[in-house]
Amino acid sequence: MIKKVSQSTSLHILPKWIVIVLLTFCISPCGLAQKAKPYLASESFNETARDNNRLRLVFYNVENLFDYFDDSTTMDEEFLPRGGRFWNKARYETKQKRLAQTIMAIGGWEPPALIGLCEVENRYVLNSLTGFTALKTAGYEIIHQDSPDNRGIDVAALYRPDKFELINYEYYPLTFPFDTASRTRDILHVIGKLPNQDTLHLFVNHWPSKYGGEFETEPKRMRAAQILRSKVDSLLSLNSETLIVLTGDFNDEPQEDSIIDGLAVNNNLSELQSSDLYNLMYPIRFNTGTHSFQNNWSVIDQFIVTGALMNGSAKTSILGRTAQIFDMPFLITEGATGATRPFRTYQGPKYIGGYSDHLPILLDLVLK
Repeated sequence: MIKKVSQSTSLHILPKWIVIVLLTFCISPCGLAQKAKPYLASESFNETARDNNRLRLVFYNVENLFDYFDDSTTMDEEFLPRGGRFWNKARYETKQKRLAQTIMAIGGWEPPALIGLCEVENRYVLNSLTGFTALKTAGYEIIHQDSPDNRGIDVAALYRPDKFELINYEYYPLTFPFDTASRTRDILHVIGKLPNQDTLHLFVNHWPSKYGGEFETEPKRMRAAQILRSKVDSLLSLNSETLIVLTGDFNDEPQEDSIIDGLAVNNNLSELQSSDLYNLMYPIRFNTGTHSFQNNWSVIDQFIVTGALMNGSAKTSILGRTAQIFDMPFLITEGATGATRPFRTYQGPKYIGGYSDHLPILLDLVLK
């Protein structure tokens, strides 16, 4: 069932000097040895101020954003004070502070308007993030629903009501006829109105991982792609010019079957139709990454959009027809071998107090 929501109060934008102080603090975290990747993720990061002609959209896998209380309905024992990771209030608050600093830094002169998140445990951790950190003055509203995932991690969204007028949202369950006992994250569908009165559809995903083997788990990601594609087709059948953004941690790269075939993506810009899907990460997938596994970077966090957002003739379009990976130096560290990787919260069982094992991604919408 689609949920209807009420509107909230207007946003209080942070003064520029506060943003500058926050950026300075979060980009220089306490003397930790860090090193940026030796390449540009995409075009240089655009920090210019935005107004009602621009809107910044972000996706961020925040890596195990758990509270430190026991939930008897999920497998959260690892993230408890006496659990395997000795997760406690101090570590939780450090994690929240670092995530808030990152989101403020992504925004540049103003907080991002719309943020998709994954690996959040519950609404409590989102209330903490938006109400008790540097994000408090941004006025974010929360979209969240508990998923059937065994570990209790969910997808969610934050939005600024002055920039994005929420109309509806709906969660779609991912089920697998060939593995009926499997439980995973739902797909979140957010519908809202932009300042130029265009309607935007955002789908936030966290597809099944490759844990257990890439070949063995591939059917689950293909199934997720097919379910998502069916939702997209339903919208496009009503209006071929529908503005749709698919984002999330797909656990597959832009060139893999679940993306190319399952979602039926067309990465040929010269032949792109308004109703086609185009992967903004496909052109930048070489020598870049949002996640590192065994010292190999991969682009598993992505933005995939309808051609209506790419052709430039609509009232709403993608700035530069590209997305960016937010690969600022404070989010990256260097391992013992000299290889770089995201500065995460844990390295194996060892607490290192970083941000996430994924880098955030962003795109800007131009609003006519």
